[in-house]
Amino acid sequence: MRLGLKLFLGFFLIVGIAAFFVMRVFVNEVKPGVRQAMESTLVDTANVLAVMAAPDLQAGHIGDGAFAMHMATAQRRDPRAMVWRFPKRSIDYRVTVTDTAGIVVYDSRGQDVGRDNSRWNDVYLTLRGQYGARSSPETPGDESSTVMHVAAPVYDPGDGRTLIGVLTLAQPNDSIDPFITASQRAIVARGAWLIGLSALIGLLMTWWLSRGISSLSRYAKAVSAGEPVPPPRRRRDEIGDLGQALETMRRQLEGKAYVEQYVQSLTHEMKSPLAAIRGAAELLQEPLPEAERQRFAANIVQQERRLTETIDQLLRLAEVEQHGWLQRRAQVDLVQLCRALAEDAAPRLQAANVALECELPAEAVVRGDAFLLRQALSNLLDNALAFSPEGGRIRLCVRAGDEGWEARVSDEGPGVPDYALDRVFERFYSLARPGSGQRSSGLGLPFVAEVARLHGGKALLYNRTGGGAEACLGLPGL
Repeated sequence: MRLGLKLFLGFFLIVGIAAFFVMRVFVNEVKPGVRQAMESTLVDTANVLAVMAAPDLQAGHIGDGAFAMHMATAQRRDPRAMVWRFPKRSIDYRVTVTDTAGIVVYDSRGQDVGRDNSRWNDVYLTLRGQYGARSSPETPGDESSTVMHVAAPVYDPGDGRTLIGVLTLAQPNDSIDPFITASQRAIVARGAWLIGLSALIGLLMTWWLSRGISSLSRYAKAVSAGEPVPPPRRRRDEIGDLGQALETMRRQLEGKAYVEQYVQSLTHEMKSPLAAIRGAAELLQEPLPEAERQRFAANIVQQERRLTETIDQLLRLAEVEQHGWLQRRAQVDLVQLCRALAEDAAPRLQAANVALECELPAEAVVRGDAFLLRQALSNLLDNALAFSPEGGRIRLCVRAGDEGWEARVSDEGPGVPDYALDRVFERFYSLARPGSGQRSSGLGLPFVAEVARLHGGKALLYNRTGGGAEACLGLPGL
């Protein structure tokens, strides 16, 4: 699982779980909270009605007196109220009055007159001087519709201390259920918006963090693969500081690596010119005809020139690698380049008794550095010559590829062992030559791969079906 997804899931789980439990607490507290508020209101109303009912109860006219008449009138009223989007068109209160024995002497609905309510908590507790209330089913056994009953003591209006009865005010709980449901839905809806907003913020934060971390990861992978990449964009945070630290470390490490790398490359490229100069110098120490002496002296000058040019170009290659691009680009005809290589290699091919066959089109033009391309193809040709048997053939061809032109050099040697195919382009990795058993510096093919990369192409080496190996330098066309 990727780091960005882990961060997002972790943030979302923390926020989501916290929001879920908070919403659950709120939703669960709505119902008892509303009922507690309703009970408080019923307590106030019951005590007010108890004071109003006291004269009629004391006089024995609670069933047909002024209190009963006013309650009947109130029951018929239509409030025509709109309470929080819910219409209220009737009075939900039910009033019962019991005497000191708990017998119902008044019922606003006229149903329970004469019933013994002394066992119910509202009446039982109030008759004993305590606060009495209960919530019980409106129909026995039906728990889906309950009624809240709140009782208030009725005192003798003469002294205000003598208990003469109990007034119970009842209201169905389902009368407030719409308000409870609406409140719970509002909490859930707003909670869902909160979770969604939190998820969006978490997603944005995760994207922001992942973007910086992914940029550093891509940069580190590109550096480890040896690809030239620009440093990460500057950021004013720890990720930005880490990116700058990585860039500084890369430059320091590459600076040290470049010294070693190009000293080795320079040594590799200097071998042939120095060998030619040394051979000519040894011959010049012997008595020679003037014509031979002039020829060998000219060869020394020519090789010195080649050596100087090689050093200059390798220094330029080092600078190019630091920037990741070629400083000089020009149109280069691969056909002319290959013909020049074939002419230069003719003496070495003749000495090794190896034939060179060229298959070249009329023209194959690419953009790049002619010197670097010539050095790369020369390395391929030298490798093919080193692994070719006496009397063998080397084939040099240029053909159109999928994305441009391909220069291919194949030989009839033993080929590359399977275990070495994936390592031939590693620096300093080399295979023993079939004839001498000696190994090269292992910088020729890495040099070819670097030149291919700088030109936006690719370098490949594989075994041919009929025997031998074939190297390919692919370059983009114009």
